[in-house]
Amino acid sequence: MSANETNAATKHSNKWRIVDIVVAAIIAIASGVIFWGWDVVCAVPLAVFGAVTPGFEGLLNGFWLFAGPLAAIIVRKPGAALFAETLAAFLELTLGNQWGVGGSLIVGIVQGLFAEIGLAIFLYKKWDLVSVVLSNAFAGIGCAVYYWITNPAWGPVQVIVYLVTSFISGAVFGVVCWYLQRALAATGVLDRFESGRAQALV
Repeated sequence: MSANETNAATKHSNKWRIVDIVVAAIIAIASGVIFWGWDVVCAVPLAVFGAVTPGFEGLLNGFWLFAGPLAAIIVRKPGAALFAETLAAFLELTLGNQWGVGGSLIVGIVQGLFAEIGLAIFLYKKWDLVSVVLSNAFAGIGCAVYYWITNPAWGPVQVIVYLVTSFISGAVFGVVCWYLQRALAATGVLDRFESGRAQALV
């Protein structure tokens, strides 16, 4: 491949295309169903982890954090994380769960906003393992901040433990998002995206 072809294949644009919106929405819908499924079965795991020490259940938050960073690392557009996380949370709420509007939609918006921070740090120019892990970890911070604000009775230890474990859980799922994106790119289904073309050049 010539240098011109390589530059064309890897050229980045922040302008949204119809295909970007469609794929981000598909990721969000699939994620929303997974969120809802986790809502159904999470009660026991949350209780078990919370019994270790208050806030330790934050290690399980990653199951609700990945929609935004996954969409972002695939379509590589500013706002993709917020769009996907919000839509996924809305679908999760619509399907019905025990959390209500605050614990589904509002926290989803907060997580999406914080996920954007992890990408904005690099001015939306760096799309690699570090950026997606940081994006997912920041989503974990957003989740922790929301529940800290909405649970004023939490003590300092619980707040710190929940914040740290949510950050760790988000980071772990960031690694999952990165390798899932690479696996999808290897199949050729992402060839219309910079993420897929970049993988083809490796």
